[in-house]
Amino acid sequence: MALQAIFARRALTPQEEIADAVVLIDGDKIAAVGRRDEITIPESAHTHDKRDLSIAPGFIDVHIHGAAGYDLMDPSPEALSAITAKVAARGTTSLVATTVSASEESTTRAVGAIAGWMDRAAREGAGATPSAEILGVHFEGPFISSVRRGAHPAEWIVAPSVFLFKRFLAAAKGAARILTLAPELPGAADLIAEARQAGVVVSLGHTDASYAEALGAISRGAQHAAHVFNAMRPFSHRETGVLGAVLTSPSVTAELIVDGVHVDDAAILVLLATKGPQRVILVSDGTAATGMPDGEYRLGTCDIRVEAGVARNSDGKLAGSTLTLDRAVRHMITLGIPLREVLPMLTSNPARLLGLERRKGCLVAGADADLVLLDDHLQVAGVITRGVGLN
Repeated sequence: MALQAIFARRALTPQEEIADAVVLIDGDKIAAVGRRDEITIPESAHTHDKRDLSIAPGFIDVHIHGAAGYDLMDPSPEALSAITAKVAARGTTSLVATTVSASEESTTRAVGAIAGWMDRAAREGAGATPSAEILGVHFEGPFISSVRRGAHPAEWIVAPSVFLFKRFLAAAKGAARILTLAPELPGAADLIAEARQAGVVVSLGHTDASYAEALGAISRGAQHAAHVFNAMRPFSHRETGVLGAVLTSPSVTAELIVDGVHVDDAAILVLLATKGPQRVILVSDGTAATGMPDGEYRLGTCDIRVEAGVARNSDGKLAGSTLTLDRAVRHMITLGIPLREVLPMLTSNPARLLGLERRKGCLVAGADADLVLLDDHLQVAGVITRGVGLN
C-alpha cells in the first residue's frame, strides 16, 4: 500500500489539537502527525485534501452486542462482516464483541467463532473497505444478579464459577478482554482472582452489591463498571451501593450509554463531576437493531422490539440500544462538554482500559491508522480503518 498523506483543518490526537495538520500513513500504520509545515511529505505519497474537516482517532466500543440486523451471539462470517462494516461507517473502528447470558454451549460457540474471525483477520489483514477491528470478547454474564438482570434471560444466569469461566477462556483462545459480573454473589471473589490472573478486565455490572461488597471487589482488582446507573442498585444517601463505590474509586472506569434514554443528562453530569472525563468511557450497548429501522430483532436468545429507536424486551425493559458512538459524541456536546474532553472517552480511555493505548485511540507515529473525519457539525465525513478507506 502506497504512502498516504491526509491534509486536515485540524488533528485531534486526542490529547492535543494540531491546526493545519497532516497525517502521514504508511500501510496500516500512522507514520507521522503534525503541522503541514513541520512534516516532510515524500514525493511518492498520495495526497488527500480534507482541509475542511477535522481528523480524530477512530472510536473504540467496548460494549456492543450487534448491528445491521445481526447479533454477536450468532456470529457467522456474514454477520461479523455486516456488523463491523455498519459501525465503521459511523466512526467505530474497533470493538469488543459482547455476549449475553446464554447456555455454555451457545456462549462457547459464539466466542469460538469470534476468536476464529480475529485470527483470520490478523493473518489476512484489512479488507478492501473500512470495517471495525474486533479486539476481543466482553463476557456480560452469566455471572450476574437475577435481581438486576435487565434483559438477560433468567434461565441462563448462574453463580460465579471458575470452572465455567475457564471453559469460556479456552473457547476464546486468548481473545477474552472483559468480564462483567455481580461481585456480591458467592464465588465472585475467586472468579475475580481468576480473571485478573488471565489478564481479563473485571467489570462490575448487573449487580445489587452494597457499597462494602463493591469496594471489596475493587480492592481485589475490579477496575471497570458496565453501563453505569443501569442494572445497578440505585444510589441512596444511607446505602450508596455499588454506585457509591464506583463514583468514589479513582481506579475504576465507568461506562456510559448517552442515547438520551438510558441515563438522564443530570446523572451524566454528576458522573463526570465525580469521575472526571479521564475515567469515563462512552459505549453503545448496541444491538442487532443498530443502523436498522424500527421493528423486531434478537438480543441473544431474547426477542426485542424497537420503537422510535428504543429497544425493549417483552417485559418492557430496556434491552441494549440502537446508539452509535458518533451520536454519543454529539449528545455530550449538547451538555456543554468540550470536544477535547469528549473524544478521549471513546478513544484513548477505552484503549488504555484494554492495554492498547500505544496502538489504538491515538494519532501518533506507530499507531494503527484508524481515523475518523468529522465535519463542523461532528457528523462522520469519512472513516479509515488500518489504512483502508482513503479515496
